[in-house]
Amino acid sequence: MPWTQWRTGAPRPLGPVYPVVFADAAHVRIRDDQVMNRPIYVAIAVTADGYREILGLWAGDGAVGAKFCAQVLTDLRNRGVMDVLMLVCDGLTALPEAVAQIWPQTVVQRCIVHLIRSSPRYCSRRDWAEVAADLKPVYTAADADQAERRLKDFDAKWGGKYGSIATAWQLAWSEFTPFLSFPEAIGEIVYTTNAIESLNARYRRAATACGHFPSEQAALKRLCLATLALDPTGRGRQRWTTSGRRRSTSSSCSSTAA
Repeated sequence: MPWTQWRTGAPRPLGPVYPVVFADAAHVRIRDDQVMNRPIYVAIAVTADGYREILGLWAGDGAVGAKFCAQVLTDLRNRGVMDVLMLVCDGLTALPEAVAQIWPQTVVQRCIVHLIRSSPRYCSRRDWAEVAADLKPVYTAADADQAERRLKDFDAKWGGKYGSIATAWQLAWSEFTPFLSFPEAIGEIVYTTNAIESLNARYRRAATACGHFPSEQAALKRLCLATLALDPTGRGRQRWTTSGRRRSTSSSCSSTAA
């Protein structure tokens, strides 16, 4: 449900085209017979004039399939979004299929930070520092061809011991490489869902203060109010700024893994 519905009584119309949309989820505790962790999905767009705009909030049931993703994207289309040039997500397996149905020309970019952070599960902790160092040339490559060669070099070194790491990257390859085709100034914006993380952190603090919610409607209302507190104008707009650089990704991921 779009968050502005609590304020206006009706979903807010959206722009026809967005260059980039980021999608991610924050988990909250909702009582449905029993208290369970449920995802609340949020979408943030970068507008053509350089602003971030919160598009909506949707409550999921925990089992995210193509049908649910298609419902979210259909909601955005019904509110006026005719096209999205790039959609950045954290690896939701059903999302690319849904995007292809709603906006066939949209490029799906998988969050590189999430992909890197998932790699330690395939290897021993004592090898992670070296594995992380050997993965860095892959995602800092100048283009997709160079990245592919470097992944082959990585697999030649580690494939016998940790073959699943290269396999995981190969399976995500079509959604990993799009950012490599852009200039670095653009690539450093679209390679990760970090743009949405500060908002999700605010949502998690708001949810934690309440313990758990009696219904998903109560959870959505609380997060909508948290959004209004962030931006009383009700549009969730903020001029785009970015202080991160994609070349420093490995250090943040190494500290997370440790």
